[in-house]
Amino acid sequence: MIKVGIVGGTGYTGVELLRLLANHPEVSLEVITSRSEAGMAVSELFPNLRGHIDLKFSEPDPDVLAQCDVVFFATPHTVAMALVPELIKRNTRVIDLSADFRLKDQAVWEHWYNTPHTCPELFDSAVYGLPEINREQIRPAQLVAVPGCYPTATELGFLPLLEAGLIDPKHLIADAKTGVSGAGRKAAIPMLMAETSGSFKAYGVSGHRHLPEIKEILSAYCGEAVDLTFIPHLAPMVRGIHATLYGRLNKNADLQALFENRYRDEPFVDVMPAGSMPETRSVSGSNVCRIAVHQPQGSDTVVVLSVIDNLVKGASGQAIHNMNIMFGLEETTGINVIATMP
Repeated sequence: MIKVGIVGGTGYTGVELLRLLANHPEVSLEVITSRSEAGMAVSELFPNLRGHIDLKFSEPDPDVLAQCDVVFFATPHTVAMALVPELIKRNTRVIDLSADFRLKDQAVWEHWYNTPHTCPELFDSAVYGLPEINREQIRPAQLVAVPGCYPTATELGFLPLLEAGLIDPKHLIADAKTGVSGAGRKAAIPMLMAETSGSFKAYGVSGHRHLPEIKEILSAYCGEAVDLTFIPHLAPMVRGIHATLYGRLNKNADLQALFENRYRDEPFVDVMPAGSMPETRSVSGSNVCRIAVHQPQGSDTVVVLSVIDNLVKGASGQAIHNMNIMFGLEETTGINVIATMP
């Protein structure tokens, strides 16, 4: 059994980790930390876990965490980097769901997160945890940085086109929408139901923290710097990411075959039949990214529709997928969950 610890178990990504790991046949949950809720039973905060998890939240203790085989960080940005170096020294493997280790450039990270990074020496060894591109690097990794939710949907949608050299990397557009759970489990007026219900708005138009992450990954896979316009939107739903991606084709190709061939062996990417319109509800609660590719009116514009559950494929499910790879398990173990409908 894999001994698992979770740092920051009280947020939405934390409870998703708990929900999925509770039924993972190869996992033993050892410790769940929360400074604010230390001493409280997990099932008291999350009644859906009654009868499944019999643990209490505790203060994060490096000595206790280091006894685990792997520790997940489901924490706000800048928290993981304070504890990760100590765990790495003790040979505990780490899967970080925050942005602390997603970027490779310290100056870029500090610009977007507006704070000094305390352990940039770990940037080079951290593996970007998108299994569809980094599976072999993930296997031996000691530190995995789980991609953001917007980047997951966007990168999976653009990658086949960029890898094949079919679109102009200087003219990429990502028009993406998220549910309110993407903002985390905290009290904030813009996230109140009365503020979001029946409304729809863009945000981060001048720049969003996921932009440098997406550009870094896409640039690496086309061999040159991409120029991406990324506009996120807040939609009146709890879960889900819908990314509508636009590229300018530079040659003709069978786009449907391209996507089907690229993702044929990927257990968590579903390329839908030609003409499909994937819905966010079709992936709710699941670790699947559903993709459809279109070429409207036969023009030189390709449109990719990419949908995920931001808390599962966009966070906790993808984190467990990484763990399965790291420990040599069947990749779908514990996360081969059917989406909930309606």
